Amino acid sequence: MKVKHEPMRRCIGCMESKPKKECLRICRTPEGLLKLDPTGKLNGRGAYICRSMACFEKAAKGHKLNREFEMQIPDTVYAELRAELERIMQASGGGNIE
Repeated sequence: MKVKHEPMRRCIGCMESKPKKECLRICRTPEGLLKLDPTGKLNGRGAYICRSMACFEKAAKGHKLNREFEMQIPDTVYAELRAELERIMQASGGGNIE
């Protein structure tokens, strides 16, 4: 029986490769908006982070989304993404809020 390949993604916060299912996608839509994409199916360019606030804080502090998406991202967008990430993690049973 053939073993199914599991896609790996690199977290922009901790820079570790993890299975795609363990990561959360941040998507830049064709309109230029940034959204968290828990399904991983939104149309647009994506970057991945671990499902932990610590990794998101590292990415926000280093402005890593600016480099990933090759655009200037205001601090207000980081604040909106942080609030949305907290909401998603609360809805999924807490997850790994560090």
